[in-house]
Amino acid sequence: MAGISSESLTTALAQLEAKLPFASLQLAKDLFGILGTVDSSAGLRRALTDPSRSGDEKSALVKQLVGGKVSADAAEIAGGLASSRWASARDIGDALETLAATVVIAVAENKSAVSASGITGLEELENDLFAFNQAVASSHEVQRALSEPQASPAAKIALAEKLVPGSSEEAKVLISQAVTQPRGVKPSKLVESFAKLAAKRQQRWIATVSVTRPLTETQTSRLQAGLDALYGRELKVNVNVDPALIGGIRVQVGDEVLDASVIARLTELRRQLAG
Repeated sequence: MAGISSESLTTALAQLEAKLPFASLQLAKDLFGILGTVDSSAGLRRALTDPSRSGDEKSALVKQLVGGKVSADAAEIAGGLASSRWASARDIGDALETLAATVVIAVAENKSAVSASGITGLEELENDLFAFNQAVASSHEVQRALSEPQASPAAKIALAEKLVPGSSEEAKVLISQAVTQPRGVKPSKLVESFAKLAAKRQQRWIATVSVTRPLTETQTSRLQAGLDALYGRELKVNVNVDPALIGGIRVQVGDEVLDASVIARLTELRRQLAG
């Protein structure tokens, strides 16, 4: 996905973020259900991505189709996507899939307590998705069964759950979606894309800090406290010593970079001079 579609998805993800602390798996299931409706009708996809229609008109069309069948939040999210601009009819479905999967991943992330094995909900989800793909890769018979067009969705879900017994509820939702609605790709490929989304989400909990010299224990404690306060969550802080920075500090949390290093300021100065 690129261009205007990528921009629309980025905006939708940013808007979704406010709902994620309180999200439920039912919201994700509702969004996946709307995706099924959109995928089932080429005419509907064309209508929702028709540039000659206004955003309000397309949003109203979606809400009319799903109103009363899904939660208000799901209808609002889908309506927002419809009101955006998309480069192709396929892209709005891809965006719905990404948003639904992000909700599932956030539910795993929101688990406040770690599991008995000492891992977080996000790590448990990633492990379950990885275990599923390993099991699929090890058996051609399983691969054929999951790709069999005559097999019922229920049969495919039952087989998938046997491959990863004891998996989390979040993993079950994503794996079930992959085996019943792979949308033109192999189920394992779709599960892999879900795992990548989870891994990216997990990076929000890791702060990679680059400094020019080792920090003292006091400095490390102050840094930890400051970053936790800034991001509103307890981060895992990894400190790297990089003399090439010359001075200052560089912090990366997920896609966000806070760069107060001397080399960054010099680079910016050179850019301004060149301009």
